[in-house]
Amino acid sequence: MKVWIDQDLCTGDGLCEEICPSVFTLLDDGLAYVKQDGVVQNNPGGAQGTAEVPAEFIDAVIEASEECPGECIFVQRD
Repeated sequence: MKVWIDQDLCTGDGLCEEICPSVFTLLDDGLAYVKQDGVVQNNPGGAQGTAEVPAEFIDAVIEASEECPGECIFVQRD
């Protein structure tokens, strides 16, 4: 499974980071980004900043996408 965030829709609420800090992070710009192997996928962000989700975080990533107030988290199932 892969995940990415549309920063144009991100409200900067931080719920994603609270739910799954291993995959999501907020940067100094106040927007959420995904991480893969601890590396923030912010250059570029958006759909080009896609991260592979480790199996142990799949449920948390799905929960974060469902709880996101900006509806900016996009999950791609393999």
